[in-house]
Amino acid sequence: MHLPLNALRAFEVAARHLSFTHAADELNVTQTAVSMQVKNLEERMGVTLFRRLPRGLALTDEGLALLPVLAESFERIGTVLGQFENGQMREVLTLGVVGTFAVGWLMPRLREFQQTYPFVDLRLLTNNNRVDLAGEGLDYAIRFGDGAWHGTDAEHLFTAPLSPMCAPAIAARLRKPQDLAAETLLRSYRTDEWHNWFAAAAAPCPPIRGFVFDSSLTMAEAVAQQAGVALLPVNMFERELRAGRLACPFATSISDGAYWLTRLKSKQVTPAMQAFRSWLLGHAAKP
Repeated sequence: MHLPLNALRAFEVAARHLSFTHAADELNVTQTAVSMQVKNLEERMGVTLFRRLPRGLALTDEGLALLPVLAESFERIGTVLGQFENGQMREVLTLGVVGTFAVGWLMPRLREFQQTYPFVDLRLLTNNNRVDLAGEGLDYAIRFGDGAWHGTDAEHLFTAPLSPMCAPAIAARLRKPQDLAAETLLRSYRTDEWHNWFAAAAAPCPPIRGFVFDSSLTMAEAVAQQAGVALLPVNMFERELRAGRLACPFATSISDGAYWLTRLKSKQVTPAMQAFRSWLLGHAAKP
């Protein structure tokens, strides 16, 4: 059965509004034109789609069955057409990023990526390093860890050494690692970080009783507000160091993992994914 697209569209809009007049306003045609299109469709299909009432319209069973199919189809057409811009089709890329990396490294470079690859419609979701690639519909996820995630292809970006960071006022009274025993030491969910850092600094580890944070971003803000000292990835907070909001009183650092670009091994690589991967790996390799 060959049905005219204009008639199908006229029915779908009229069915949403239950009014030929309102449908005509949306389609920028006359009320008579909408009514004739629907009448033509009903004759071709051999069914009645509307009951014409004294005040408006009501859908018949046939109309109720047809409406959701058409509404979904026109929505999908609109979505695809909306991806075309300046004669080029835009492609969605959904990226999950640990928040610290997103703010400390990715955001300052996003404009350059957008200018280089304007066809990529990037959807950015931040997390605290706990992601479900399949469940969240992610094309890629940038994660921190050892690169060993089941069923996942992981490409190394760079390490993120941890060093004590604090507000400048606190840094002014820290001369040697042992001085940290008098400060509040903030913690992440990785419980052995401070012990490992004190071992690397050849100093005894004091009791660690500071608040526990699930995000380096919130922990860094607490540090800036002089709530204590925290082990943070220095290369993610270079702007705060330059601005004087944070200070790094000791050179000793530990490496507890790295940032990785990950995707499901079963995920087919799209042109948008390939563009982002090439751009990201190229920038990650720069000093």
